[in-house]
Amino acid sequence: MQLSSKEIERIMETALAEDIGRGDITTNALIDSGARAAFSFVPREDIILCGLPVIARIFDKFGINQSAGHKDGDKIAMGETIVKITGNARAILTAERVSLNLLQHMTGIATLTDKYVERIKHTKAKILDTRKTMPGLREIEKYAVTIGGGKNHRMRLDDGVLIKDNHLTICGGVKEALKAARVNLPYTKIEIECETMEQAKEALENGADMLLLDNMQPVLLKEIVALVQGRVPLEASGGVNLDNVREIAETGVDFISVGALTHSAPNADIGLDMEQHRE
Repeated sequence: MQLSSKEIERIMETALAEDIGRGDITTNALIDSGARAAFSFVPREDIILCGLPVIARIFDKFGINQSAGHKDGDKIAMGETIVKITGNARAILTAERVSLNLLQHMTGIATLTDKYVERIKHTKAKILDTRKTMPGLREIEKYAVTIGGGKNHRMRLDDGVLIKDNHLTICGGVKEALKAARVNLPYTKIEIECETMEQAKEALENGADMLLLDNMQPVLLKEIVALVQGRVPLEASGGVNLDNVREIAETGVDFISVGALTHSAPNADIGLDMEQHRE
């Protein structure tokens, strides 16, 4: 997945307007308008770097020079310099919080995703994200998942058919929902959520293209894998965490979707250190 320049611009402008308001009154009161400074972004922990294209655009907007020896996806050790910036001191301090917020957030998602991917690398399963993203930040969050080695599920509701439990309740069941989807979207692949073995059997019998196995224990997942025998892809979802993802992957499912990648990833601990004051 590639970040669109239009989306970077939109997120940057929104974030800066939110943070700066009518101006950085503290910096402008304390720092001479002609003062220059040099800073480095430095992680306080081992990370999978993500967000350089976004913060680079922020630096460009403020006329800040940058020197990066890394790229998104690089593994950076604690204490290693990510990128150096030089320029007007007022500009750097004004842009500091927004650039750190976005870099920390995206790097946090990439780093967490990498941990999930590493847990299951001995299996065929792939880690997927979900639509459980922060409003307005979906593209950069899903981009960060791919940087961490995960795969993207639907970007938007128009990006694929996924029949879920509430659809089934309103439609009257698995068979009825699949029939309606086939009539109205005859050339579209249809994924359907199943919570029981009976629903999985009914979905297979009625032409589902992919099954979302929701909140199932590993024993039941193995039984459905054996039932399906590779006829359609299987996605496990619900309650997935770093402690149980290996066991889920070893059942033989093809995909594991993890909402925590975007809704619960902790921000990476990254600081902006002034060069001559670094410890």
